[in-house]
Amino acid sequence: MTAWLNPTLDLKLNALGIVLYILGGMLAARFVTWTGSRITARIDQNYQHSDALVRSEAAKHRHALAQVITWVLVTLIYILVTIEVLRRFGFGVGGLVAPATVIGAALGFGAQRVVQDILAGFFIITERQYGFGDVVQIAVNGSNEDAEGTVEDVTLRVTRVRSVDGEVITIPNGQIVKAINLSKDWARAVVDVPVPSTADLTQVNALLRAVGRDAFADTRLRPLLLDEPTVMGVESIEVGQVNVRLVARTLPGKQFQVGRELRVRVAAALQPEGINVAPDVSTAGVAPESSVRDRTGDQ
Repeated sequence: MTAWLNPTLDLKLNALGIVLYILGGMLAARFVTWTGSRITARIDQNYQHSDALVRSEAAKHRHALAQVITWVLVTLIYILVTIEVLRRFGFGVGGLVAPATVIGAALGFGAQRVVQDILAGFFIITERQYGFGDVVQIAVNGSNEDAEGTVEDVTLRVTRVRSVDGEVITIPNGQIVKAINLSKDWARAVVDVPVPSTADLTQVNALLRAVGRDAFADTRLRPLLLDEPTVMGVESIEVGQVNVRLVARTLPGKQFQVGRELRVRVAAALQPEGINVAPDVSTAGVAPESSVRDRTGDQ
């Protein structure tokens, strides 16, 4: 009777141990996720309560790093719990080496994609190519259209971007061919003003300079501008039309807002002088952000 009860007791204790390991792993993963969320929330709270109009590069990097560390720790917890549960079921870890080698060889080609994603994510984080809150344009391998929007999540495997239409785009890091960061350090709003070829270009340039001075003196726009908008002159000549370029250096991510405001001001300044502009400039106040041609760079 005792010999029959001992195996039953051992089985119950073993089953209890498995349940405890699984529950402990779930609780540990929840705790790590909660801690990571608190850290990222604190980073966001510091930005929201500060006087800064945009996140600093250090804050964006810390936010992305916290997300990556959380993801890695949760993955390690699940792996360790899985190994311990298998050991409790009687599968020796040492005995799994040979089958794991065979399975690893069989899945080697499929796993290359995952390893590629993780390595690419590692370099994205360490090189600070972009972080949480950055406005990016990402060229994806095998896709004809770039993914454009605001970065909401960066892990070692994927990058999640929310487009201007509210769509969440998930991109494996290994499939990223080129990433254009539109909000790193500073940005540039570029406004090409098409005017008739018969217009007095000296007058047009003077009006555009006045628009730049007024925009820089505006208390609402001044915090978004790093310096006074500059008239670059004639950018291109077309049939019956000349394009004059106006550029403005802005805070990162604010080039769209500044570009729309400058378009409205340009249209309002040229029309009273009898200088007709193309519809895409005169209605720029309601144009989508993709209509603004931007440049970015490091200070």
